[in-house]
Amino acid sequence: MSPKQAIESPDVRRRLLELARQAACAALAGQAITVSPRPAITGSYGGMFVTLRVDGKLRGCVGAFEPLDDMADAVEAVTRSALSDPRFAAAPITANDLNRLHIEISVLSQLQPFPNPMSLIRGVHGVVIRRAGKSGCYLPKVAIEQDWSVEELLSNCCQTKAGLPAYAWREPGTDVLVFTADVFSEDLLSRAPEGRDDMLQGKRSH
Repeated sequence: MSPKQAIESPDVRRRLLELARQAACAALAGQAITVSPRPAITGSYGGMFVTLRVDGKLRGCVGAFEPLDDMADAVEAVTRSALSDPRFAAAPITANDLNRLHIEISVLSQLQPFPNPMSLIRGVHGVVIRRAGKSGCYLPKVAIEQDWSVEELLSNCCQTKAGLPAYAWREPGTDVLVFTADVFSEDLLSRAPEGRDDMLQGKRSH
């Protein structure tokens, strides 16, 4: 069965975001998460990322590309990992940041080989580059946030994320794969008027 690439239900989105918030609070308090009843959200998804921001600034972004059988378990585990993103080890998120913490979840499609990298679409395709045991990735939104061209996206992924020469994506033996992301965040929850669950549909990249 092909992994799903989106969560359509606004209620499921809300519950996953609430679970991520509970996981963050428990982790920062040094406690085990206790959710009863635990959301039973199952299915074969293509992976997920959790992005954490404090006062709008990135403070953690961690994920996995492996197919997920239990999205609730994955949200909890990845949220805890995002709190310990090694890029921000010098200033980790603490319990004092919780009131200013915003959580975003990206549900990923299955990775697909992409033989013509220059034809990928900025803001739609995320990219994974692999070569000789090294790898790096960017979510679809990164190219837009950084105002990168497709070539800049590929070169930065090679050099900054994978530790490869910037031109490695052009060479035989380098695997370039793409994916899409279904993205929803607490910002959308907080802006949704009462009774308007359609606001939770979020921003989807196909």
